[in-house]
Amino acid sequence: MALLLALAVGCQSMPTALPPTPTPTAAPSPPPPEPTALLAGPTPTTASASVPNAVRVSLTSPPLTAPPPTSPPSTDAPPLETLQLEPLWADREFREPTNLAQAHDGRLLVTEQDGRIWAFEPSGSEVPAATEFLDITDRVSSRRSEEGLLGLALDPTDEQFLYVYYSAADPRRSVVSRFTLAADQSRVDPDSELVILEVGQPYANHNGGQIAFGPDGHLYIGLGDGGSAGDPLGSGQDTSSLLGSILRIDVSQATPERPYAIPPDNPLASGGGRGEIWAYGLRNPWRFSFDRDTGELWAGDVGQNRWEEIDLIERGGNYGWNRLEGNHCFSARDCDRTGTVPPVWEYSLDGQPCSVIGGYVYRGSAIPWLRGVYVYGDFCTGEVFGLRYADGQVIEHQRLADTRRRIMSFAEDYQGELYLLSQKSGIYRLAD
Repeated sequence: MALLLALAVGCQSMPTALPPTPTPTAAPSPPPPEPTALLAGPTPTTASASVPNAVRVSLTSPPLTAPPPTSPPSTDAPPLETLQLEPLWADREFREPTNLAQAHDGRLLVTEQDGRIWAFEPSGSEVPAATEFLDITDRVSSRRSEEGLLGLALDPTDEQFLYVYYSAADPRRSVVSRFTLAADQSRVDPDSELVILEVGQPYANHNGGQIAFGPDGHLYIGLGDGGSAGDPLGSGQDTSSLLGSILRIDVSQATPERPYAIPPDNPLASGGGRGEIWAYGLRNPWRFSFDRDTGELWAGDVGQNRWEEIDLIERGGNYGWNRLEGNHCFSARDCDRTGTVPPVWEYSLDGQPCSVIGGYVYRGSAIPWLRGVYVYGDFCTGEVFGLRYADGQVIEHQRLADTRRRIMSFAEDYQGELYLLSQKSGIYRLAD
């Protein structure tokens, strides 16, 4: 996932790896925006199998890098332990896998950055064979490391629809589209595309890219601040722009004439900014997820110079970028915390190039001690962490694994079991 590395890169030269990498420790004056036309988009209306050869990973629990809770844990949950990785496709050379999702018929779908989706039939202890599910490489731009096919979501109420988020060129923009499965559901018709939303991108990095249906049935979309370094366009605090935000739209009645509607309970639906915005002040929310038990929305927001953060996304929440990076001042000119929502957790590796990869609250049954723990990782270090959150604070945090892999994304199946997608070394299931 060469794309993720670039997510945090800012104005550095783009690395060949994808995940969000941090920008330089200084915040230099960014170059002027590229002369790319910004698109306004359509005018909205209101409105698992067992797997062999487990790979052991070693770890020790490092000291916490953020302040510990002010009161002792108030939970009867078992203590955190360690995880191992069970390989699903450790030998297959994916072209930068960005997402894994389980289809309604049980197949697992894997997106590749260049614009392909593969389908796999679970097959016991055998490595499953792949079939091509969708190929839109003709319209996906992956020329820069943070561009490409970045998001995948299956319609929870209509099995014929599949949604994707991808980068396009000429002009540079992010596209959210709906595709329709063929009659036999063996693959997706590439000519069935219905463009839902297009958002102009002034730079090639900080595209966000996550899309997911919430428990309310609406589609949520993560957009970065537009790129470069330091948010030169001020998108994070500009609610007249869709950039630097998580959006929430209604696609239940999508047509070419009215591809989406704005839910009337969105925070800005009645004015004061773009009605699509659910939360803002985000730098690059590369991955977010919903807790299937509580409905809470968790996001990993990639930092720039030092701080990576985990956020609980609230309706209308302002997460501070670019006044703040994590819970710290980013701009000496404007460090007003008034009205901002602090992160649940943050970490720093003293300016080393790292990028948080948001994960999931574990709700499976295979790892009882992990239940209720938010699991996330870091692209650059390959470490996997877990935190317990209760009564408005983190009550436990521990490193769960040192995978020594470039983590692109996490994924969740219907049973609540979690998967890890690595940039070059395959896809794994998390195991006890």
